[in-house]
Amino acid sequence: MPDPRTMHIGELAERTGLSLRTLRHYDDIGLLTPSARTAGGFRLYTAEDESRLLLIRRMKPLGYSLESMGELLDVISGLDAAPDDPSLRDRLVEITTEAIERRDRLRDQLAAAEEFVSQLSAR
Repeated sequence: MPDPRTMHIGELAERTGLSLRTLRHYDDIGLLTPSARTAGGFRLYTAEDESRLLLIRRMKPLGYSLESMGELLDVISGLDAAPDDPSLRDRLVEITTEAIERRDRLRDQLAAAEEFVSQLSAR
């Protein structure tokens, strides 16, 4: 019997707005491995898995590659295990700086798109 604090892939997909295919792909490439499996082989996910998946989903609009997403998850996992590791802390600062730059570029693109739509609507 599965742990009541776990969820099957369908529930995780519904809760995160991602497709079953995407979740299976993330498992296949090792980006998000289920915490457990049922005796029948069905994937089981925890709230921590859901949090990791939501982090991945938030990286997608910023144009991160799957490899970069995996690196960030590795840094976070490493910091969970060794919070004072200076090299992991430094890498997290670098990733954060890059995320800010990506967000700012996206904000600029959105502003340009808003101007474009306004110009079209004014005609």
